[in-house]
Amino acid sequence: MMYNKFPKLLAASVFSLLAFAACTDLKVAETDSVIAETTTGVFKGDPTALLVSSYKDLGAFTDQANIYSLYDHTSDEMIPPTRGTDWGDNGVWRTLHQHTWDPTHAFVLNSWNQLNQRSYKCNEILVSDPSPEEAAQAKYLRAFYMYHVMDLFGQVPIRQVADAAEVNPKVMNRSEAFDFIQKDLEEAMPLLPQVGPTGDHTKASKAAANTLLARMYLNKAIYKAANPAGPYTFDKADMDKVIGYCDAVAAVGYDLERGDYFKIFSKSANNEVIFVSAEGSAQNRWFMTLHYDNNPSGWNGFATLADFYAKFNDNNDQRKGRPGLKDGTAFSGLSRGFLIGQQFDDKGAVITNSRNKQPLSFTSDVSIAGAASEKGIRVIKYHPADAGQYIVFRYADVFLMKAEAALRGGTSTKSAKDLVNELRTARGAGVLATVDAAAMIDERGRELYWEGIRRVDQVRFSTFTSTWASKTSTDPARVLFPVPQQAMDSNPNLRQNPGY
Repeated sequence: MMYNKFPKLLAASVFSLLAFAACTDLKVAETDSVIAETTTGVFKGDPTALLVSSYKDLGAFTDQANIYSLYDHTSDEMIPPTRGTDWGDNGVWRTLHQHTWDPTHAFVLNSWNQLNQRSYKCNEILVSDPSPEEAAQAKYLRAFYMYHVMDLFGQVPIRQVADAAEVNPKVMNRSEAFDFIQKDLEEAMPLLPQVGPTGDHTKASKAAANTLLARMYLNKAIYKAANPAGPYTFDKADMDKVIGYCDAVAAVGYDLERGDYFKIFSKSANNEVIFVSAEGSAQNRWFMTLHYDNNPSGWNGFATLADFYAKFNDNNDQRKGRPGLKDGTAFSGLSRGFLIGQQFDDKGAVITNSRNKQPLSFTSDVSIAGAASEKGIRVIKYHPADAGQYIVFRYADVFLMKAEAALRGGTSTKSAKDLVNELRTARGAGVLATVDAAAMIDERGRELYWEGIRRVDQVRFSTFTSTWASKTSTDPARVLFPVPQQAMDSNPNLRQNPGY
């Protein structure tokens, strides 16, 4: 048998090493490699089965830790307070919020491994004689996973399936990775299905590829910058491409959902969902924030910051929240949006905080450490009564990318102000007299909060190195995460990012 391994693409998890530290059985567990046994010396898998597995891998994005935590816990819209000993976890959450992580951080390591392993699986599909349609799906998924490596770490290792185990993976710099990902998406596009808002959103489609291309070109100035922290120059030609990709998504029927913002995150059909994870569910998004005494019970974890909540200065804005009904419907006492103030059960009765025997009332003030159990505004987008599949891409993001591209000089039939106000009108909010960069990032925050995109937006608008509650670091190096130390130790082609 021939064993085709890629141990140097991934870094072995420190938790896996600790788990075996007390064992006397010396048989090696393959925790950092994918093992493929062949009789010919050439890898060939089942492309259909591998593709199914690759879509299941999207479940990693539904976790509250790892990939999601790097995007949202590092931003100004989420805080992970330690409540007594709860959520201490050796500082993994606090250091993300405070921008004091280092190359040994567990979630940095896990995210690196998850994303690179998934990218490599797509390589396995592509050497396994897939059909043209399967190859297009694999290229889309490889582009999707590589995009996140490029965005988070600024460099992307790539190993060919035929490479021997002792071969060190090549490493693309950020600019090279951008070009590689763009090529994958453009090659995949003709063979991806044309899917509108009523189609199957669990698989790659032209709309999903156009959405990812729009996001890439909106951020191209960052990915091509000599200094990852900027300053950034946004070219009109790139902004025109963003608008073109966004228009291509709209052309197949996608539109803003008008009338009920929270319908987007439910099981009901709506106009916005482009790409979802069919594996896993959205339940972590409410468990991670709800109090022990809410209905349903949660883990009493994360909250939003008072300053972020204050951006919702229009009480008619649907996105700010919708009270829970008091009609006996399952979980109807649980509001949608931002949970602040007294909490009620599904019968309308006051919920009591079992920790202090007082009425459970969420307050806006919250500290990163030593927070009482009722401190912090909680957030519910996916409601346990009717939560839909976990959304990866949706149309309002596309719509706002077009508006931003217009603001940055792209040619559009509608101005940035008109587009933003069209969105605000759809959400029940009043129109804005002017739209500048500050208004644009605030609108993206109001629309896309807790959806795993805030860090990307803050880097692009140069606010990621600002300060906010419980975060004083202004270190420009933090616009990139470090390459995990174990990956550095295993592949000499990697170079640690500046500042680490």
